[in-house]
Amino acid sequence: MVLDVQGLSKQYSKVLAADQVSFQIGEGEIFALIGPNGAGKTTTIRMIATLLQPTGGDAVVSGHSVCREPAKVRECITYLPDEAGAYKTMTGKAYLKFMASIFTTDRKQADACVQRAMAMCGLGDRLNEKIGTYSRGMIRKLLLSRAVMTRPKLAILDEPTSGLDVINALEIRKMILQLARDEGMSFL
Repeated sequence: MVLDVQGLSKQYSKVLAADQVSFQIGEGEIFALIGPNGAGKTTTIRMIATLLQPTGGDAVVSGHSVCREPAKVRECITYLPDEAGAYKTMTGKAYLKFMASIFTTDRKQADACVQRAMAMCGLGDRLNEKIGTYSRGMIRKLLLSRAVMTRPKLAILDEPTSGLDVINALEIRKMILQLARDEGMSFL
């Protein structure tokens, strides 16, 4: 089991944002949280990503509790928020190199991450151009590739296809399916 969520809750003063949420995700599984606006999906995701402290319950990622071992959880996951952005004045390639340097100081490992992300995003020569010239779909492909270049056990993606046209949304879904199938990566 990659993720085991048991009774996860988040209470803000008078608002119960997430109420006793429970589910499990196995290796290589793609799991979607669906519901209307305000149902607590993003709150739940942020608790699992260790960005919010639960007020009840727990979630265990690869054997590590989000409540007791958040640093260990962060070593196993990647999180791509809905409104994520990239540095528009950097080229795509420079951005990937910069992000890889945050995850590891080992040059060979960083280079491998960058090569993997470059191949995965499918942007080719456009990676040598500034991100500010990219379409929304191109940016999402770059961001998704950056998010999974370290081969996390669990990739947490908040609305990964939001605002994309049908073609780009299908390409993002295809990337996710391929990573789950070929590498056993799990997705929420």
